[in-house]
Amino acid sequence: MSLFWRIFLLNAVVLIAATALLLGPVTVSTPVLLTEAAVLTGGLAAMLVANGMLLRVGLAPLQRLTRAMTTTDLLRPGVRPTVTGRAEVAELITAYNAMLDRLEAERAASAAHALSAQESERHRIARELHDEVGQTLTAVLLELKRVSGHAPPDVATELHQVQEATRAGLDEIRRIARRLRPGVLEELGLPSALKALTGEFTGPALTARHHIDSDLPPLGHDTELVLYRVAQESLTNAARHSGAHRVDLTLRRVAHGIELSVRDDGHGIGDALEGAGISGMRERALLVGATLTLTPGSGSGTEVRLAVPNGARGPRTATTAKPTPEAQPPYGNTPTEHPR
Repeated sequence: MSLFWRIFLLNAVVLIAATALLLGPVTVSTPVLLTEAAVLTGGLAAMLVANGMLLRVGLAPLQRLTRAMTTTDLLRPGVRPTVTGRAEVAELITAYNAMLDRLEAERAASAAHALSAQESERHRIARELHDEVGQTLTAVLLELKRVSGHAPPDVATELHQVQEATRAGLDEIRRIARRLRPGVLEELGLPSALKALTGEFTGPALTARHHIDSDLPPLGHDTELVLYRVAQESLTNAARHSGAHRVDLTLRRVAHGIELSVRDDGHGIGDALEGAGISGMRERALLVGATLTLTPGSGSGTEVRLAVPNGARGPRTATTAKPTPEAQPPYGNTPTEHPR
């Protein structure tokens, strides 16, 4: 029986009973006697209590659905309100769950295409930085060296300073190109790429250490790329925003698959809203059916944990083509609410 008819029939029963009592043993005098007022008040209270109980029981599934609708996050898929209630209430919850399934599938497909385009664009920019800007600066260095050999000593000193500045700019461009297009990932594999990545972040203010199992199972290209980008984003956040002095990157084999952990000793994320960087990591995790969690580190700091299940080879709902030499993408971290 639908919610409408249950409420209608209960009200009808209460009203019919009240009418029968008024037409039968219950009468109202003018002025109203104290006993009559007590009987009418009791009947009204009983009617209100009966209606309230039915409405509370009947509308409880809708209240749970409302809470679910206000807390649903497509970046944390799989959470569904339980189908309870009868008739149209159960149908409404079922329809809402079906809508979530469709939205999550569409989001995963669109995110797969968008991130594939990002990787392609990263590769294109990295190649142009290396081939165009890098070669130009190399030619400038050679020309400065040639000119400084014929210049007076005071001019040669200034030209040497310009050489050093140009060489530093060339090294920076090469570093940016390597981060945009991790060639070591394609050539030597994920463990070597992660070791090189932690080495890039090690400096006077931050010590980055890696702990990588040697018995990792074979991983698909998309899975390796997701693991690398999440590690890269986590290390970047630790270096730029956390105030950490040490960060540990761990990649290990577990019973359910592969687990990546990046833990720092900084001030933590606290109650701040997640920024574009973390949202981007969650979108990447969804592409391979992985789960990304952020928790406080032991003592202080933040731990980013990415759990990749066994058999993950690529997007669950859409296939991302391996980037061609023409393109591959940046993984942007332009924070909106929080630097992380």
